[in-house]
Amino acid sequence: MKKHVLTRHISSIALAATVLIAMPSCEKYLDVENPSNLSQDAVFNSVSYTGSAITGIYNRLMGDDGYGSRLSIIYPQSADDFKTSGSYNPLDRRGISEYGVAPQNTELNNPFRQLYEGIERANICIKYIPLSDPYNSGTPADQAQMRKYLGEALTLRAWFFHELIRNWGDVPASFEPAADVPDLYLTKTDRDVIYDRVLDDLAQAIELIPWRSESNDPPTRITKAAAKGIRARIALARGGYSLRRETRQMERRADYLTYYEIARKECLDIIEQGENQLNPDFENVFKSLHGQPSLDATREVIFKVGAFGGNARTDSKLGYGNGLRQNTNSRYGYANGGVRAIPTYFYEFGVGDTRRDVTLGLFELDANDNKPIQQATNLTDAKYRKYWTNIHDQSQSLGIDWPFLRYSDILLLFAEADNELNGGPSTEAADALRAVRMRAYGGDESLIGSIPGDKEGFFNAIVKERLLEFGGEGIRKYDLLRWNLLETVLNSTREKLRQFKDGEGSYAAVPQYIYYRLGAFQNVGATAEVADIEFYGGTINDVYYQPDPSSAPEGYTRVNWRQAVNSGYIYGVDDNGNPSGSGYAIHFTRGQSELLPIYSEIVSENYRLDQDYGYPN
Repeated sequence: MKKHVLTRHISSIALAATVLIAMPSCEKYLDVENPSNLSQDAVFNSVSYTGSAITGIYNRLMGDDGYGSRLSIIYPQSADDFKTSGSYNPLDRRGISEYGVAPQNTELNNPFRQLYEGIERANICIKYIPLSDPYNSGTPADQAQMRKYLGEALTLRAWFFHELIRNWGDVPASFEPAADVPDLYLTKTDRDVIYDRVLDDLAQAIELIPWRSESNDPPTRITKAAAKGIRARIALARGGYSLRRETRQMERRADYLTYYEIARKECLDIIEQGENQLNPDFENVFKSLHGQPSLDATREVIFKVGAFGGNARTDSKLGYGNGLRQNTNSRYGYANGGVRAIPTYFYEFGVGDTRRDVTLGLFELDANDNKPIQQATNLTDAKYRKYWTNIHDQSQSLGIDWPFLRYSDILLLFAEADNELNGGPSTEAADALRAVRMRAYGGDESLIGSIPGDKEGFFNAIVKERLLEFGGEGIRKYDLLRWNLLETVLNSTREKLRQFKDGEGSYAAVPQYIYYRLGAFQNVGATAEVADIEFYGGTINDVYYQPDPSSAPEGYTRVNWRQAVNSGYIYGVDDNGNPSGSGYAIHFTRGQSELLPIYSEIVSENYRLDQDYGYPN
């Protein structure tokens, strides 16, 4: 008998068994007692076992099918920041990145199932915690802990549903344990109904969960700030555009400002609480994810998905599957670097923006630990670097955490919502944007430019700032979708790539080639590492912005820059119209590609499911 995806691999509370609890303060992990043979009453009448069940929900965030790889590295591609490397294939990760994915693509399978496993685990906890003795009649400390656990379960369930919706649109939704659902062959539920339910759940969760200063929880656990930030994000998704089943058009509802009000309030609460601040060093935000949490003393990372264990279930491929490339024979170990920057992304950063050399991998480590400069089409997303970890062998699982929610996101979400509600930015909104830009330029106010005072100009500034701030963090594509700008930006980026190739417009002074002397890797800060490179013609801020020298200099290595971008890279055909390369997002189809198809086997398991959006069953 076929089973719906909600029950596949589900075995009641046994799902929480034999999970691992991360202990970031001492970088150790503790096996918890296995409660799989206990009744649900016994589990939830124990604060300790309930904690194990909650850890089991968190467990569904990480791993190869969560934010350890597919939900972080593959699904968010492509936009105007990064794309997946390699040639287009509708049946692998490149099919997703190039907007031409087939329903039979196995990359669609396990993440969908894992998100529902997370929902089922949360549903069980949400049902049984309020029925338990510790919740109702335990000591004050036990009651507070159980309330916190309930809030965490509500928050995580809300996010699992959001991740499903932003990738697949309307999806089956159950807010009860599978054992309580009489008919598991569920139809799709309108996303607005799901969003309104989880926004209410999050309002409840916020009342149950303490601030970090009250709980002393690490950033791998949901705090009040994290719940508020997640509610703000989901509210803006609810108030934004999305592809509708009925019309196959990108639409947003007439009451969208209601949700901007929610987002503004939640973000303002976090700002006024003052527990989180911008890290003064942009690079240290990401180094802190590589086993160096002390580098984020200002708590910019509000919530991160913890990675540990060196396996495909609980660890991440961050820094290996993506991130800066490292040769197999490098003493720092091999890293594949399979996510590549769109060449024009380099020029979106202003000169002096410290984010550029952290975000973009201009070089790689070769077999001799030198740092050859990469051609324009091979720059990587360098916020994840294997050499920042202490794992320097051939391992793929590196324990690098996923940056789920940062304080800079809160500032920019607040500024965006405030601008939309007030018909222009308030002083507080302008200050929020200015703070992010000031950090980017190392506190040099002369470099940040003016902050627009009109609604459209300020919105465009937010769109640009989020591109620069969150490159490689799985945010950009989903921002463009909720703004209904994805197709527009893909088309404009394709035109920018043509201008880049031909040396026109903003790229008229961009060189075809870069000349440099091969130098040794210094293992210093990202900006200093780039500054150490000997370019012919000056610093990076000179040679990448001026025409080629009149003759090739002796003793320097030449690397393609504008020359690396050809018609095949942009259009998928050469100048004579012959197939060549994969092209940039050339398979995007309006009214379809904004969402993914459900994996074909999952559709076949539930006779009430259809693909929709033009995808075949």
